[in-house]
Amino acid sequence: MSGIKLACIYSDTETALERYIELSSMIDFVDPEKSDAIIVLGGDGFMLLSVHELRHLEKPFYGMNCGSVGFLLNEFTNREVEAKVRNAKQQILFPLKMKAKLKNGDIVEAMAFNEVSILRRSRQTANIRLIVNGIERISKLVSDGVLVATPAGSTAYNFSARGPIIPMGSNVLAVTPVSPFRPRRWNGALLPHDATIRFENLDPDKRPIYISADFKEWTDVLSVEICEDPAKSAILLFNPDHALDDRIFSEQFTSGD
Repeated sequence: MSGIKLACIYSDTETALERYIELSSMIDFVDPEKSDAIIVLGGDGFMLLSVHELRHLEKPFYGMNCGSVGFLLNEFTNREVEAKVRNAKQQILFPLKMKAKLKNGDIVEAMAFNEVSILRRSRQTANIRLIVNGIERISKLVSDGVLVATPAGSTAYNFSARGPIIPMGSNVLAVTPVSPFRPRRWNGALLPHDATIRFENLDPDKRPIYISADFKEWTDVLSVEICEDPAKSAILLFNPDHALDDRIFSEQFTSGD
């Protein structure tokens, strides 16, 4: 199939390099800036990193798995690649926008397509106040931490912390505690995607916390505000029989590994 210009980037693994060489012998790749779509060879982590670094080009990403899990990727193939990219199903990802105040007074911002997690930085549990849309919902969450996950990220750390799997297009975010102690029966919440979520460290001197937004981390956090950022979306491409929304939906009924 002609007429589609493809770029290709790959992770720093031997497998990804070998598959890039294999594909480049068949396809005349162009620079990402000049492409119609970007092929990503690697694992889920490299796909997320690529989206962060190249999202501003407003090109769709077609990932092929050269890692382990490959939840955000298609299976690798060297057959009819241009046709597969052209016929792929689009999935729009909306990231979280995070703004945090640090103990030294700095204000830091970041974007996360999977989750923003807040975790204790000492041997003691964190004491965190939870505020949603300006209303205090939990005056004191005693836990190892808490995270906010997007639907795309709900099958990752959120799921490991026993949070819910969120179908794509459900327009909700998951707020999931990590090893909660108090409130004892609070297992998290599903919030509208346009909610503004704020966390405040109640004891920053004795119980410091750090924050992680996909690949960025900061320590000694005083407060964090999180909301969805629809202005900075990214498009991932999936084969029709391997679509992300179908895979996330099916994960709700999977009992094994």
